Amino acid sequence: MSVSVRPLAGDEIAAHISDLAALRIAVFAAYPYLYDGDEAYEVEYLKEFAAAPDAVLVAAFDGGRVIGAATASPMWAQKPEFRQVFEEKGIDTSKLFYFGESVLLPEYRGHGIGHAFFDYREAAAKAAGAERACFAAVVRPDDHPARPAGYSPLDPFWRKRGYSPVEDFVTHLAWKEHGEETESLKPMQYWMRNL
Repeated sequence: MSVSVRPLAGDEIAAHISDLAALRIAVFAAYPYLYDGDEAYEVEYLKEFAAAPDAVLVAAFDGGRVIGAATASPMWAQKPEFRQVFEEKGIDTSKLFYFGESVLLPEYRGHGIGHAFFDYREAAAKAAGAERACFAAVVRPDDHPARPAGYSPLDPFWRKRGYSPVEDFVTHLAWKEHGEETESLKPMQYWMRNL
């Protein structure tokens, strides 16, 4: 496997934005997100995310093909629905970094790429003066009808990285999942660690 992982900047983001949008749609279509994605929305989302000060977009390449990506930016630059739970609990979002997503094609998992994504994002967070990093993961019941047999959640990987779920730090984000006519709100549990 000849995979390289590196942060993208400026023109590189623009050059790969369609690939990154397609990757997000493909990976998030699977359980637990079940996302029925829209490429135009994804392109705009990625452009907006990358435009935030101190944002980082890390990509994994197999040759010239984008096979994985991860994003991070300061929490204060996020939309209110991301920041609200922290602001309500008196947490200074100027000292907090938000990890937007980490997506990787299934055949490339288990080779350390996910760790590289976290390493780059944590380094960017520290460089920006953040004291903590967080991300949100969708909450699904264990008996969800779309849960595949043998499904393994990423909780052990995240705990190994030093993250843990923060009690009562839940937000609700809307997206359309496969089989839905319109978007619906899904609970998202925040995980956090000190840097």
